Amino acid sequence: MDYLQSVLLGIIEGITEFLPVSSTFHLIWTSRLLGIAQNEFQKAYEVIIQAGAILAVVFLYWKILINDKKLILKILTSFLPTAMVGLVLYKVIKNIFFENYLLQITVFLIVGIVFILYERYRKNKSLKKTLNDLSFKETLIIGLSQSLAVIPGVSRAGAVILIMMMLGIKREEAAKFSFLLAVPTLFAASVLDLVKLMPILFTQTDKIGYLAVGFLAAFLSALIVVKWLIKFLQNHTLSSFGWYRILAGGILLASLFA
Repeated sequence: MDYLQSVLLGIIEGITEFLPVSSTFHLIWTSRLLGIAQNEFQKAYEVIIQAGAILAVVFLYWKILINDKKLILKILTSFLPTAMVGLVLYKVIKNIFFENYLLQITVFLIVGIVFILYERYRKNKSLKKTLNDLSFKETLIIGLSQSLAVIPGVSRAGAVILIMMMLGIKREEAAKFSFLLAVPTLFAASVLDLVKLMPILFTQTDKIGYLAVGFLAAFLSALIVVKWLIKFLQNHTLSSFGWYRILAGGILLASLFA
């Protein structure tokens, strides 16, 4: 990895972490296309730049994270199912899901098709509910749907936004909740990974610069995307993300068998 690649990966992390397109999928495939080896340092790098994206949400929504206790309780309730699944399936996630490229592309394509079909056949169901209308039973359902994102290609944000729309929540409100839910979810995942990868960081201190520029790139790009997505979903559907998945997934699938 060089500094240009580090910046590029940081930007991709910041852009895709909060869009319904799967940041993990994009990081894995960008690294693969750039010829960057998936070694232990690379895994640590991806965890650290993810923290940059988390910081962007904290920066934008710190007042809510400090003052809205009821909403925070709902976020933590949604976080619990994901945490349990992540702990139980940690080795499977890292050793199978992250290594099976055909599975990743297949899931990426299927979720894109689900987005398009949902938007086409939801029969103009009105989305009127706000986050204040969420019940704790619904927050558990949201958390269970988010746990599907342990498979690269699903998208944590996509799963959360889609299930919340099915529950009648406004698109922009669903996006906001997915941002806030990312804070405990990604923080916990990052801490778990860093504990396991800390020895690697101590032995490769010459690469700290890569971590710093990647972190900053992820933070800055995430700031832009979080603001943009809220506005976009006020007047647009998930279909555009579905078509993007089909196009990108089709290209990658063809390259896999080329």
